[in-house]
Amino acid sequence: MTSGIEMAQPIYGNILVNYDPTPKMDRCSLRNETASDSGKKRSSRAAPVCLVLLCLLLLTAVIVLSVFIYTNNTNFAEERRQLITNIANITEDRDKLLTDIINLTKIKDKVLINITNLEEDRDELLNKITTFTKARNEILKKNANLLKDKDQLIKQLQVFGQEAYYQSSFYYLSSERKSWTESRRDCKDRGADLIIINNKQEQDFIMKITSNNEFWIGLTDSDKEGIWKWVDGSNLTSRFWASSGSITEPNGRKTENCAVTHLKKHPELIGWLDVACDGAYQWICEKNILPVTS
Repeated sequence: MTSGIEMAQPIYGNILVNYDPTPKMDRCSLRNETASDSGKKRSSRAAPVCLVLLCLLLLTAVIVLSVFIYTNNTNFAEERRQLITNIANITEDRDKLLTDIINLTKIKDKVLINITNLEEDRDELLNKITTFTKARNEILKKNANLLKDKDQLIKQLQVFGQEAYYQSSFYYLSSERKSWTESRRDCKDRGADLIIINNKQEQDFIMKITSNNEFWIGLTDSDKEGIWKWVDGSNLTSRFWASSGSITEPNGRKTENCAVTHLKKHPELIGWLDVACDGAYQWICEKNILPVTS
């Protein structure tokens, strides 16, 4: 059966080929068909043109895209160079900042050392101030005691009837007469001693307050003849011995071992004279009113 069917197919195929089912058309239909074919031909010619235009558009797009990419790459390269430059500048600024930090650290260390030294100096200064304050208080205390002693000495001086001040000394002029030894003892009882004349100014001052009267001074050569010393043991440096014509003091008499300021019986003699120590004269006591520094 299969072969029978296969044999029948060519027969019907020939029939179908020779058969034309299309109805006959008139002239109008033929004209329309011809116009349709002409439109198809024009449509077939437009396709390559569109394809060419599409290619040109694609090429233009590719070119524009290439230019865009190139421009972007150029800008990117420039930005990259600028970024590298900025990084280099930042690195340089960082290194400079690190150097500044190191220098500031050194300066800070020096400042700390200076502060430490200043604190030590401050502490030392405070200690000195404390010491000075104690010394000042001690001086004020001594000064108060000296003022008290001065008041007491002034009261004691009323026995003499006359007092005088010169520089740092307080002088007591007696109103009675005694020997040199007794006069010195009286001065010591009052916390003083016979006067020591150190310079020309003091000598002139003494001559003025004594009015050229006779007063014992603290000068003697009792220990060794011809070696005159003051009562404090110091050697005689400033000499104001009297001299006039043939008279020159000290005159070298071994019995005259103490000195007085002046002698009324020799008004021409202005200055010291040596006399016997057991003579009776007024005396001058001297008290230093400032503390003696060692």
